[in-house]
Amino acid sequence: MTHQAGAIPLKVSDSDGIHRAWLNPGIIGWVLLLMVALPCLLTLPWSMQYYDVQRIGGNQSLEFQPPGLQPFEPFGTDALGRSLLWRCLLGGAISLGIGLAAAGISVIIGVTFGLIAGYVGGRFDAIMMRLVDVLYGLPYILLVVLLNLTLRPVMEWLLASMFTGNTAKGLAEVVTLLLAIGGLSWLTMARVIRGQVLSLRSQPFMEAARAAGLPMIRVMVRHLLPNLIGPIVVYATLTVPTAILQESFLSFLGIGVQAPLPSWGNLASEGIPQLHSLGSGVGRLHWWLLGFPCLLLALTLLALNLLGESLRQRLDPRLKT
Repeated sequence: MTHQAGAIPLKVSDSDGIHRAWLNPGIIGWVLLLMVALPCLLTLPWSMQYYDVQRIGGNQSLEFQPPGLQPFEPFGTDALGRSLLWRCLLGGAISLGIGLAAAGISVIIGVTFGLIAGYVGGRFDAIMMRLVDVLYGLPYILLVVLLNLTLRPVMEWLLASMFTGNTAKGLAEVVTLLLAIGGLSWLTMARVIRGQVLSLRSQPFMEAARAAGLPMIRVMVRHLLPNLIGPIVVYATLTVPTAILQESFLSFLGIGVQAPLPSWGNLASEGIPQLHSLGSGVGRLHWWLLGFPCLLLALTLLALNLLGESLRQRLDPRLKT
């Protein structure tokens, strides 16, 4: 009897543990990310083939088909009869690719800048951090737009010798946008890494490395960098959704990825005019052209922010007691 009484709380405890696990922000973030991002990336070869076929035109007889009306078209079709599902998948892969690449560039610049500033210290550190303060004070979006517009002609010229006209133009749009976003998103990373390096400089292993006369590069790579993996992973994860949102915003304005190459931003931009027909009859309201790109973008940003916050709580040394 005593054994049975003791077994009941264990079952309740297991159930509570499973319930708490599914309410964990990190697990929710991973599930949402796998639901949205994985299909976009896995179907990239087929969505690119569809883009090549439907780049100029589509099937006019299938224009503005609502979701589910046509077989294998759960997202409906656009004004040219093109499948919105395939365009969302390709647009998602492009948006995710720009976000990941921009975050990688941001991590490389920010970690290098913060390592050098924190390790060297003194007046050199003060000058480097004043540069960061100046860049923080400038309008970020305006700088991204100017850098994007400046680099695009150069990138198109470089890629023109390797690819055909439309392909070179599309690649130039993507590459210049990720360079512009990544090249200006490293400021927070630099500050965080510099602060961590300043706190690590007084540790015994750093004093031993300096006493041994090790070169600066070796000290930073072999001794400092392994102790910075936690903050780097955390802030890199939080940089990805920011970069995706910036790309979508710029593409929405028409100065990022441009049609016919899709991204979630320009797909939403194409869907906005369809809401203007609200007053002229419900039959002309093609809501899915705006709804599905915005839904996928929102779910991706939510997933990445939940994942980043979960990692921050686990790995950020400033939150550890």
